[in-house]
Amino acid sequence: MPVKIKLGLSLVVVLVTAIAFYYQNSLGHDRIQYVVAFLGFFMIFAMWLFPEVKREETAGGVRRDTAPR
Repeated sequence: MPVKIKLGLSLVVVLVTAIAFYYQNSLGHDRIQYVVAFLGFFMIFAMWLFPEVKREETAGGVRRDTAPR
């Protein structure tokens, strides 16, 4: 995934996490707000840490025929 898309997606996740954290706090859910914050930041960390899966034309030694029959 290109870096520009990762940065944009990270910004969206941070904004949604902040809104959900504030909303849970306004409802009085003290523990859940920290779970929301942890999950938001964990999603960003995992997106930057783990590489994107790239498939080759052959998987498991079997060649895939992409031409329609």
